[in-house]
Amino acid sequence: YVMEYDPLEKYRRMLLRYERFTEEELQAIEEEARQEIKTAHKAALKAPDPSPDSIFDFVLPEPYPADKYPDGVHSKEGDKKKLITALNETLKAEFRENPDTFMWGQDMANKDKGGIFNVSKGLQKEFGPKRVFNAPIAEDFIMGTANGMSRYNNKIRIVIEGAEFADYFWPAMEQYVETSHDYWRSNGKSSPNLVIRLASGGYIGGGLYHSQNIEGALVSIPGVRIVYPSFADDAAGLLRTAIRSQGPTMFMEPKALYQSPKAATVVPDDFEVPFGKARIRKEGKDLTILTYGNATHLSLDAAKKLEEEGFSVEVIDLRSLIPLDEETILESVKKTNKVLIAHEDKVFGGFGGELSSLITEKAFEYLDAPIKRVGSTFTPVGFNTILEKAILPDMKRVYDAAKDLILY
Repeated sequence: YVMEYDPLEKYRRMLLRYERFTEEELQAIEEEARQEIKTAHKAALKAPDPSPDSIFDFVLPEPYPADKYPDGVHSKEGDKKKLITALNETLKAEFRENPDTFMWGQDMANKDKGGIFNVSKGLQKEFGPKRVFNAPIAEDFIMGTANGMSRYNNKIRIVIEGAEFADYFWPAMEQYVETSHDYWRSNGKSSPNLVIRLASGGYIGGGLYHSQNIEGALVSIPGVRIVYPSFADDAAGLLRTAIRSQGPTMFMEPKALYQSPKAATVVPDDFEVPFGKARIRKEGKDLTILTYGNATHLSLDAAKKLEEEGFSVEVIDLRSLIPLDEETILESVKKTNKVLIAHEDKVFGGFGGELSSLITEKAFEYLDAPIKRVGSTFTPVGFNTILEKAILPDMKRVYDAAKDLILY
């Protein structure tokens, strides 16, 4: 029974049936494989024991240096572009830059359409169906094939839409974990060079399965960079850096900001944002707000209102969650002595808990008040707009928490 239905045995029979190989050729390949494994096994038994310090080697390869804009900021003036336009134009630019760049996912290549939100619109038309194509509605397939193809040649860069919405990425988690530790377990010999794009978050009336934030779960898995931009220029710069880098990057896209005028900025054609570099969106001295994604705009609006009341609030847009810009965070805490963490994800189990722990461990003596967090309630996200508004954070919640801290 096992030999009859085992997929490898079935594949072997197909190779013979369709005369791709002879029985003798297959036996020769199998013998070669047995000898290779035998040799590797003997070498492993003779190898010295590893050093405990080596556990930190090869967690992630060195990223693209992004030297043109070392701090990930610019002063270019001109017409503003929406976040979705910045992503689309950057994808096209990188496909022109590297002919070994490929992309697939669900609905990625439907005539002029590109993905559920049209982020990749026009890419197949320009670069052809061999480089941009559709995948089945199977997130584990999309993730697994990207990992496999990336091993063929180190020049290859792959961009996948891991799911139409971040909510549907969960079936891909086994393949995601597999991808995350390939570089580590191969001692740096195998690096899956891919970018996983996920349309994330709520504020679109999407309900249970079109509003989730999943970064709180993903940050617990080592071996993958995770970025979450809030503005068009950062989205373009982080995407360029991610595509050019070795190793996997999870690219979270706040879909509510795709067409938002608030997220529109001037975007230099060659803009790059290094990983692990936060951006101070507003300087202040009375309170620090740490934020990212949709919550960045809520925080800036709250800071503006507080400024009208005579309070000075510093807003730090993290941009990169892994790696994290600890230096900028701690310097701001030492200056303002009070911290509010604002993100769209649930407060319980959200990434804000890690930020709070970091500050408590490394800057506790500088705090003049408890660290506060603002985020979603510990519930699913309701479809009804009344429920969604009650669940997701808004400007008033950020404002109220910030003012309470300032007056503490």
